[in-house]
Amino acid sequence: MSEPVEETRAPATDAEARTLLLEGEIDLEGRMVDASNVTLFGTLRAGPLEAECVYKPVAGERPLWDFPDGTLAGREISAALVSEATGWSVVPPTVLREGPFGPGMVQLWIDGDPDVDLARFVRSDHPGLRRMAVFDAVVNNADRKGGHIIPTTSGHVYGVDHGICFSPDPKLRTLLWRWAGKPLPLETLAVLERLADDLRGDLGEALHEHLTRREVRCTQQRVAELLRTQLHPEPSGDWPALPWPPF
Repeated sequence: MSEPVEETRAPATDAEARTLLLEGEIDLEGRMVDASNVTLFGTLRAGPLEAECVYKPVAGERPLWDFPDGTLAGREISAALVSEATGWSVVPPTVLREGPFGPGMVQLWIDGDPDVDLARFVRSDHPGLRRMAVFDAVVNNADRKGGHIIPTTSGHVYGVDHGICFSPDPKLRTLLWRWAGKPLPLETLAVLERLADDLRGDLGEALHEHLTRREVRCTQQRVAELLRTQLHPEPSGDWPALPWPPF
C-alpha cells in the first residue's frame, strides 16, 4: 500500500510566509524573459507549506551606471523592511537567501486580479495606490511602472521590483503623481512619524546591512521632508518624472 501524499497549503500568515521563504526548497520552473535582470520563477516547499516565488540571484544583476554593482537584491530587501515598518504591506514577503544560483532575493509570488484594467487602475484614487505613492517617495523609487503594481482580488495592492531604490540622489520616477502637491492624510503623517523614529533605531540598523550610511541618512531626510511639508512630493524637473516604458 502506498503512503498517503501529504497535502500542502499556502502560508496563512506573514510568519509562515517568512519561514517558507527562508527554509523552503526552491524548485525553479522558468525565467521571466521581459525582466532586465535575471528573474526566475518557481515553487517553494517546506513541510506542508507551498507557494510560488520569484528568485533574483545577485549574479544575474545587470550593471547600472547609477547604482553600485551587486546591490539590487539588498535594495529589494530594504524596501521590504520599510514596507513592513509602515504596516502598509506594500511589498510582498521578501528575504535574502541562498538559492540555486547563489545568494539572491526571494519573494512570495502574488497573483493579480485578472479582471482589473491596470492602465485604468493606476489612474484611480485607490487608497492603496496613494499609500504606495508615499512609500515610493520614502524609498526614492526610480522605476514605478504600471507592471510593478499588483491589485489583488482581496482589494489589497502590492508593489514589486524595488531594485533601483534608495539612491542618495533624487530619482523618484513613477506613474503615481495623481496626488502631487496635495496634503498628506493625517493617518499617513502618523505612519511617517513612527517611521522616522524607527529609522533612528532598529530599522536604521537593519538597513545598514544592505545600504550605505549615506543612503540610510538620505532616507531619513526624505521622511523628514515629507513631515515638514505635509504634502505629496511633486516632480522636480531635474529627473524624468515618468518611467519608460510606463508598463
